[in-house]
Amino acid sequence: MVILVSACLLGLPTRYDGGHSCHTGVMSLSKKHLLIPVCPEQLGGLPTPRPPCERAGGLVLDQAGTDKTAAFVSGAEAAMKIYKLCGCEAAVLKARSPSCGKGLVYDGSFSGKLTNGNGVFSDLLEKNACPVYTEDEIDMLLQTLKEDGSPG
Repeated sequence: MVILVSACLLGLPTRYDGGHSCHTGVMSLSKKHLLIPVCPEQLGGLPTPRPPCERAGGLVLDQAGTDKTAAFVSGAEAAMKIYKLCGCEAAVLKARSPSCGKGLVYDGSFSGKLTNGNGVFSDLLEKNACPVYTEDEIDMLLQTLKEDGSPG
């Protein structure tokens, strides 16, 4: 299976703070699956490091209140092209991220408060019926792979 993965989960220094969020469960997927790393925020032209951003309704704002929505949308569209070009069958994305979060994202107050919603890229994937998981759902992904007969 070909799986698109948030680059930070694979140990690449793409997080807003220049760090990574390497996740051993995500890394272990590489034993049986082809992993394609992407960072929608970098693909949208944002630098690393960069000011932290959060979703605020339909917008993505940095801590200074600067609207970064266009970069997030552009990056999501570029990451979607990679998903399709590489024949990806699922995505594993960084939880709570304004690009990649699924189900819960930070609410735009920069207070650590979560709200229901998706990141910009996660939204785009779901609108295109692409299976999306976060690093918190690796066990669910592995179970799905076993149940549907895909290599697991």
